[in-house]
Amino acid sequence: MVDADLADLYGVPTKVLVQAVKRNPARFPPDFMFPITEQEFANLRSQIVTSSLTPRNWGGRRTAPYAFTEQGVAMLSSVLKSDRAVQVNVEIMRAFVRLRDLVGHNREMARRLNDLESKYDRQFKVVFDAIRELMTPPAPAPKRRIGFVQGE
Repeated sequence: MVDADLADLYGVPTKVLVQAVKRNPARFPPDFMFPITEQEFANLRSQIVTSSLTPRNWGGRRTAPYAFTEQGVAMLSSVLKSDRAVQVNVEIMRAFVRLRDLVGHNREMARRLNDLESKYDRQFKVVFDAIRELMTPPAPAPKRRIGFVQGE
């Protein structure tokens, strides 16, 4: 997760979050937190449409944000000492666990399906194709217009 998003969740300014991290460098090794690359920063800046960084226009962020891994997010609760920080940290950790379970479950299911497919090859090809189709996430439903249409 990016520092600005975490700061919003924790209810603190991004500057405060980054300062707390920099005051505790031993708690945030490179596998817990790292700055994003210049290319990633440029992509992020274009996506969130911050203003340019010319001397005439000083708006927007001028330094690359930090990205936090699951362990880095967990460590944040030890440097941001508030009830909200603890509550947010618990919810973020639960989200990471659910995400890991979901990815692991789909990977295991795909592996089993491949094993079965190689074992029974042509006999059940239609069945395997149908299962694969069921495993793909559904396309978002088209939005329905709300209100009355003349002629209904």
